[in-house]
Amino acid sequence: MANIEHLALLKRGAVTWIEWRNINPNIEPDLSDTNLAEANLRGANLFRANLFKTDLFKAKLIAANLAEANLSLANLAQTQLLETNLIKANLTGTNLQESDLRAADLSGANLIGADLSFANLQQADLGDANLIGAVMFRANAIGANLNSANLSQANLVQVELIEAHLYNANFSKANLAEAHLNGSYLFRANLSFAELSGADFRWANLGKADLIGANLTGANLRGANLAGANLSGANLKGTMMPDGSIFSS
Repeated sequence: MANIEHLALLKRGAVTWIEWRNINPNIEPDLSDTNLAEANLRGANLFRANLFKTDLFKAKLIAANLAEANLSLANLAQTQLLETNLIKANLTGTNLQESDLRAADLSGANLIGADLSFANLQQADLGDANLIGAVMFRANAIGANLNSANLSQANLVQVELIEAHLYNANFSKANLAEAHLNGSYLFRANLSFAELSGADFRWANLGKADLIGANLTGANLRGANLAGANLSGANLKGTMMPDGSIFSS
């Protein structure tokens, strides 16, 4: 449960909270398992705060500092997290459905099992983030940075990853059916045994990518760079190849 004093200070407003945090920089605020739905916490300093199981539904956390905060199992559905600092934050099992994470910094964050369905992640930084088993169904991650991120076994059905930076990202056994990856940079990405049926890879860079055992049925690879890619055991039935031909055998 939340620390009553910490919660009271937060509810007194931005000025009181800033002053208290400046005076007590080493105290890690405990705001766990409380209701902060629709709260206005724009720009709040919540560095290393404990927000475990906290309800932040539709809260305003624009440009807030949540670096290294514990947000596991929290409710951040429809929350405004535009340009928010979430570096190395713990977001395991967190509900981020329909949240606005445009230009947010989630580098190194733990998002294992998090639900990011329909979330807006345009231009967000998820480099080195752990997204094992996460759900990003129909999420908008156009232009996002997921370099070296771990998305193994994640649900990325119909995700928008157009022109995304996916260097060395791990998509092994992930479901990217009907995903849009037009112009994305997937150099050295691991897509082994991934579900890629109907995915759009037009003009994507898949150089040296691992596509062992991947299902590319009906995928579009027109104009894609496959130099050095490993397609051993991949299912290419009905796939449009880089030269525009349809793979039939």
